[in-house]
Amino acid sequence: MTAADLYRRYQAAHAAHRAHRADCTDCTDTGRCRTGQRLFESFARLQDAYLNRQRQQRR
Repeated sequence: MTAADLYRRYQAAHAAHRAHRADCTDCTDTGRCRTGQRLFESFARLQDAYLNRQRQQRR
């Protein structure tokens, strides 16, 4: 997987989380419903992977 692919996946995960958060009345700044938590964790994992790839490429 290229860095560009990883970036697209991470941005798509972020958009999915934001869209869910906009419509979900159970999600707050301090807590998330099951779906919101799953979407947030997916976004966070992909963001970490992307940022780690960026750091490795700078070395």
